[in-house]
Amino acid sequence: MKCPRCVQVIHRGAEVCPHCAFSLAVADEWYGSEGPRMARLDDGGGLMTRAARDQVQRAMDRFERKFPQLWFAVHTGRPPGGGDFRQYGFWVLNRAEVTDLQAGRPREGGILLAIDPDTRQAGMTWGYRLDGHLGEEDTFMAMSRAHAYWVEGLYEAGILRVMEETTRVLIRRARRAKRLSRVRKGGVA
Repeated sequence: MKCPRCVQVIHRGAEVCPHCAFSLAVADEWYGSEGPRMARLDDGGGLMTRAARDQVQRAMDRFERKFPQLWFAVHTGRPPGGGDFRQYGFWVLNRAEVTDLQAGRPREGGILLAIDPDTRQAGMTWGYRLDGHLGEEDTFMAMSRAHAYWVEGLYEAGILRVMEETTRVLIRRARRAKRLSRVRKGGVA
């Protein structure tokens, strides 16, 4: 994991970044300890039409049927007070009350794609259940593939592309984990 403030690599279980002392408590000081109430698709930036939001919502539902232990959320808009985008995404994933999240889906299995149209930034944050299955390179590649859509203002197409790429990565990693599990049990890979 990389620290949302200084972007240095830190141990995923670290409560505080050893490089810059950033923590969830520091983010709470900026944004509050009570997270926002939001739906999995929170288009606060007003980037999508109703039809586009419906299309993204259906894709999120498909993702969650494919990966019942995970969930995907999208947030558009500027962080309150113009705060740092990476830190805000980290705080939202850890503190938001996701109103339409199915019961039993743990926060640690969440993936948040956040887009700030004003600063033209996008970022992905994910829970620790995805460690070993999703990495910085994977999310960078997924967002790189969406970049051309976002530049053209086709936000829903870019979001869908990120979800497709992330799904491909997770399917590949799940197959590999299954093969390794069989090998460890004495089976054939």
